[in-house]
Amino acid sequence: MTIQLTKTKAEAALGEQFEATFGALPGSARIAQLRKTAMGTFATLGLPHRRIEEWKYTDLRAAVKQAFKPAAANDDNSKIAPADLDAALGALSALECYRAVFINGRFAAELSSLPASDALTIKPLSAALDDLPRLNSSDSDSVIALNTAFMSDGAVITIADKAQVDKPVLMVFARAGADDKAIATRNVINVGKGAKALLVEVNIALAGAGNGQSNCLSEITIGDDAEVSHVKATREGEGSTHLSTWIGELGARVNYRAFQMTSETALVRNNLFVTFNGEDSKLDISGAFLGRGTEHIDTTLVVDHAVPGCESRELFKGVLDNTARGIFQGKVIVRQDAQKSDGKQMAQALMLSDTCEFDSKPELEIYADDVVCGHGSTSAQLDEEMMFYFRARGIPEDIARAMMIESFIGEALDMVEHERVREALADAARGWLK
Repeated sequence: MTIQLTKTKAEAALGEQFEATFGALPGSARIAQLRKTAMGTFATLGLPHRRIEEWKYTDLRAAVKQAFKPAAANDDNSKIAPADLDAALGALSALECYRAVFINGRFAAELSSLPASDALTIKPLSAALDDLPRLNSSDSDSVIALNTAFMSDGAVITIADKAQVDKPVLMVFARAGADDKAIATRNVINVGKGAKALLVEVNIALAGAGNGQSNCLSEITIGDDAEVSHVKATREGEGSTHLSTWIGELGARVNYRAFQMTSETALVRNNLFVTFNGEDSKLDISGAFLGRGTEHIDTTLVVDHAVPGCESRELFKGVLDNTARGIFQGKVIVRQDAQKSDGKQMAQALMLSDTCEFDSKPELEIYADDVVCGHGSTSAQLDEEMMFYFRARGIPEDIARAMMIESFIGEALDMVEHERVREALADAARGWLK
């Protein structure tokens, strides 16, 4: 006997919305077929739910009650004032950088500042889809399948071999307009051999924006001997859902440093999948998440040591207040032939109330015998003795709390090497504390 799960209201609406918007989405017949196949995958799988091990802490099928309509293709980006965008960006607005801006999931040329160089090219995905030899999709991950079906735009970044990109590349994904809307964006990043670059992704909502449902995917391929720093900041609003996927493929002798900071968003799921394809590479994934109210922030990552001699480090720090919930699921896989692998991970949470929750599930899946691997997880409240020390020296309680919290997440923020970017993230954290 075959048992078929009844579609939820949101799942049924997503199917209807795909049929209604399919004709307006960019891409040739090849891309159209890819979209249809991906939507078929989603129709089979549905939204992830708690019976799927990787989603046991974040039941999207229960959490997503309705599917917002996709942002309209004819939204007038020219109505967005640069000052409004800068206000939402905060301290990052002053960053000297190349800038690619996407409003409601579509490229805004008048707000962007792209390079004029063969060493670094940035194109909108909507204009480059047909030139891409392949796009990641999945027959087992419904979030990736949804992104493939609905992706409207994003950044296609190509960095030439041995290029030393002189300024950070800032990708801004902003939601504007009072109506609730869904947005799906895709970034395709190719870093050449021996190149060096700093990439920054920012997901924000402008003042007055309605609620949003974002599905963002970045696939990055890094050539041998390259050095890449990759930073992401998410602050999409109290009534918004943010689903993010990073897929990284690393060549030999690569140094890849990734950092994610999440705050002020109702429901967040950050998926990170990184595979070592070349020997002697180093990976550093770190992050900070700040949750209050009923916010739910889930970081799930899989690091695959598929070849020998690679090193991975993961450090995530969270601060939770009220009834907020934080989740960290980190899996390190060491393949049978991946001898001399070195993998370590740590997740720590600071609990500011008795009603918040932190779930941590570190995993090591090791098939080689000559490895150095370890993991750990801690959760704690503010140190009362340290608080007494501050108060005894005349420091008010609220300032003392802020200093202790900032010090706690500072270890993660220090992983961001670029001083201006690091200070901008620290400034956003201080704003959250206020």
